[in-house]
This record gives sequence, structure tokens and C-alpha cells, in this order.
Amino acid sequence: MSDSVLVWIAIAVFLFWSMGAYNRLVRLRSQGLVAFAALEGSFKQYLSLVKENIPDTAEVHDGDDAGHGHDNSSAAWAGLAAAAEQFNASLKVAHAHPLNGPTTSALKTAFETLCLSWSRLQHLPPDLAGSALPATLQSQWEHIAFQTEIARTEFNRMVASYNDAISQFPALLLAWMFGFKPAQPI
Repeated sequence: MSDSVLVWIAIAVFLFWSMGAYNRLVRLRSQGLVAFAALEGSFKQYLSLVKENIPDTAEVHDGDDAGHGHDNSSAAWAGLAAAAEQFNASLKVAHAHPLNGPTTSALKTAFETLCLSWSRLQHLPPDLAGSALPATLQSQWEHIAFQTEIARTEFNRMVASYNDAISQFPALLLAWMFGFKPAQPI
């Protein structure tokens, strides 16, 4: 009789441990999703800033017969618009699958492309009308960048915690059994 009691106790301990480990994995994944939602809000601020300040396509392509500097500015604005569209598309896909490795990798690449396009526009030499980017626009971008870096750091921290949890030995079996996949930082 004592052997059956020990077996039932071992089964109960295993069952309660399994429930606790599963709940921990779900909680960590949920925290990662919440952190992504905050990061997504910051990313959308970039998109709204760019979309609100991109010159009309008529203005961008109107200066074909103008000087070489205007062509560089037009190309830089067109590049920024294209990068913003790509970033928006990647953000929509990442919204549906925020902890999916390839999805977040594509989002990271699109974000880096957007920042590179902004930097290209920012470093254009000023023309007669002044700088390609007004100082207020640059300060808004820097403010959003500061907020985004905070949200991005928090998301990456949550992803690291989640990935650590699903890679530890006993929880690794539950992660495999219930389909928990590693996430990728942005």
C-alpha cells in the first residue's frame, strides 16, 4: 500500500509541477506580447510622422528639370516613402505573429531600412529652401527614437526571458509538447 501512495504522490507532484511550468511559459509569452504591443505603438508613431511629412508625389517628381540637389532630395524622400511602406507591411505581418522569429527578423530589417532612409535624408546638404528636414521634424524623430528604444529594450528583455524559459530542461519538454517556439529580438 505504501508503494501505491508514493506513486500517487509522485504523479501529483509531476502534475502540479507541469501545471506551474506551463503557466509560467504562458505568462512569459503573454508578457512578450504586451511588450510587443508597446513597441508597435512606438513604431506606428514613426509611420505617422513620415506619412504626415512626406511631400506630395507631384512635388517629389516635379523637379526633374531642376538642379541636381533637388533630384537627391526627391530620391531621398521617395526612398523614405518606400521604406515606410515596407515597414508598415512588415508591422502588419508582425502584428499577427509578434513572437515569430522570421516575422520579427523582417520587421527588424524594415525598421533598420526606415532609419537608414531617414539618415540619408537628414544628411543631405541644405539647398536654398533650407535643410531637407526641419529641426522640429528632427526633434520629433529623436523623441520617438528615445521612446522606441525603451520599448524595444523591454521587448528584447521579455523575449530573452521567454527563450530562456523554454530552453531549460524540464520546461523544454513542455515547450516542445505544447508548441512553444523561440522568439527573436528586434
